[in-house]
Amino acid sequence: MSRPLVPKQKQKEIALQRIKTLFEEAENNFSKNKALSNRYVALARKIAMKVKIRIPLDLKRRFCKHCYKYLMPGVNSRVRTREGKVIISCFECKKFTRIPTIKKLTKRAFMKP
Repeated sequence: MSRPLVPKQKQKEIALQRIKTLFEEAENNFSKNKALSNRYVALARKIAMKVKIRIPLDLKRRFCKHCYKYLMPGVNSRVRTREGKVIISCFECKKFTRIPTIKKLTKRAFMKP
């Protein structure tokens, strides 16, 4: 078995760069071609899975966790806040993503060691 030509760390850096580029392109092309934007999200996910990296949090919230479509607030999604959560509604698959905004501190967090 031969060794890869590029070290793993460099592969991950390149992959992250490509993922960011794909999300930029998805945003730029969304108004013209939604299917192409969705394809860019699929490619970005494939790259992340291939090199075993996480998609950055700010980018991860730009696509639906259920149907993996690119989300544009006001066009195919709705963003609301309610009871300490951000709720993102996808109009494509009719599902919700609930993201907590504030983590509740327990009594232990205030105690000194």
